Amino acid sequence: MTTGSTPTPRITLYDTTLRDGLGMEGLSLSLQDKLTLAQKLADLGVHYIEGGYPGSNPKDAEFFERARSLDLKQAKLVAFGSTRRAGGDAATDIAIRAVMDAQTPAVTLVGKSSSMQVREVLETTEEENLAMISDSIEYLVANGREVTFDSEHFFDGFRLDPAYALATLRAAERAGATTVALCDTNGGALPWEIEAGVRAACETVGIAVGIHTHNDGDAAVANTLVGVRAGATQVQACLNGWGERTGNANIVSVIADLQLKMGIQVLPPANLQRLTETARFAQELANLPLDPQQPYVGTGAFAHKAGLHVAAITKSPGSYTHVDPDAVGNTERVLVSELSGRRNVIEKLREQGVDLTLTDAQATAALEVLKDRESKGYAYETAEASFELLVRRTLAGYAAPFSLEDFLIVERRRHLTGTGSREQNEMQAEAMVKFKVDGRLSQVAADGNGPVSALDAAVRKALAEQFPGIERVRLEDYKVRIINTTAGTDAAVRVIVESSDGTHWWRTVGASTDIIEASWLALYDAYEFWLLRWGRVG
Repeated sequence: MTTGSTPTPRITLYDTTLRDGLGMEGLSLSLQDKLTLAQKLADLGVHYIEGGYPGSNPKDAEFFERARSLDLKQAKLVAFGSTRRAGGDAATDIAIRAVMDAQTPAVTLVGKSSSMQVREVLETTEEENLAMISDSIEYLVANGREVTFDSEHFFDGFRLDPAYALATLRAAERAGATTVALCDTNGGALPWEIEAGVRAACETVGIAVGIHTHNDGDAAVANTLVGVRAGATQVQACLNGWGERTGNANIVSVIADLQLKMGIQVLPPANLQRLTETARFAQELANLPLDPQQPYVGTGAFAHKAGLHVAAITKSPGSYTHVDPDAVGNTERVLVSELSGRRNVIEKLREQGVDLTLTDAQATAALEVLKDRESKGYAYETAEASFELLVRRTLAGYAAPFSLEDFLIVERRRHLTGTGSREQNEMQAEAMVKFKVDGRLSQVAADGNGPVSALDAAVRKALAEQFPGIERVRLEDYKVRIINTTAGTDAAVRVIVESSDGTHWWRTVGASTDIIEASWLALYDAYEFWLLRWGRVG
């Protein structure tokens, strides 16, 4: 970035989620997923979308064919490939033909910039590698493609043999490349090494210089920003830091840092507000949880737990946030825990839209109960429904709509008849519950395929007589977490239940050394909350 009156150079965003990002362990996207995410990236406003390596698999080849029908707005679709083989011909090289057949306006070719890699991995000479770079780029440029040269292992090569690393960049420039992207392929470079390498590249070539970093040293985002300050005008990165090993630079954080910290506008302000939505959408599409502590977009990125912080933000919103959460589409949140003050309780209720005014004494009483519960394994940060119920139960005059007097669960393993490999066993459970509703005691039994299923069915059956609408309530998600892992089979467990009636969603929590009791406590809250909010008339 330049200083003084010199204009700040335009930074282009090059997203490689759909190629480099998919190298992450445990991550797989279908063809339709890739098309959907490409459209989402275009809607966000990135300038280049690397769609994949069409020469590596049929799915990527089909992606480029189907992507032609997408409305990518300002974004250019990029096919990724490699320079021709040693001793080969660019016009007939399989990898070059594959990126040509993808019919994208832009192509990125990866080639070696480390003399050691050339000798030991490609097993060819430094001179032949320069020819491979030149021939491949010249051929694509002659056929109307905009070409970026991905300078693989540039920083490692620059450390060992800077003259050769820079020679590969000059070869790419002479062949007609528009950009040379410097790759920290092994992810081990530190910021001052990035700065030196980028500055040297900018002094060597007259075309755009890009920066592509991996996160093996936990410095990918910082290295990308340093690269921009040193003169790079293209940043290559992945959504949410996806990528092989420990991932690539996180394009979400890079965008926010460039625009909100460094004053370099890379997206329209309205698009910047889509960052949180886009990051969470990508994780949902990949069936992966979003790290709640992910900077800028995580659910905890602007969350406050300590009482002093909450006291401050009630007086001066933003006093404990480094940027306005709304700028990136996120929100400031108040957490409740054993670290909380009474203002946390009041602010959390307000945040959840609960029309309940508490005195300081009532808030303090609720806080004491909360601290006691959390010492036993409860956590209310994501179980908003249980938190509201906890507060209401501490208030004078609150009456629960029902109570469980007793329950018994019997479980057995039943052998199903069959022969050979068809023989099967089935787990069956029966729950018997005694309930009291409006002072009237009833006893109900129900079956299930496990103890929690049977208990849930019995509770639903018992309540349906008095509250018919409760049949719409369904358990959507059920999570169990061991709290004190060193206690072995004596460990306490926390159960989080997500429930829905088809219109509303809410989460509840239970904790106990008995998983069945913990499950029941979470289910109890789930049904009571629904009755409190939507299931009782008058």
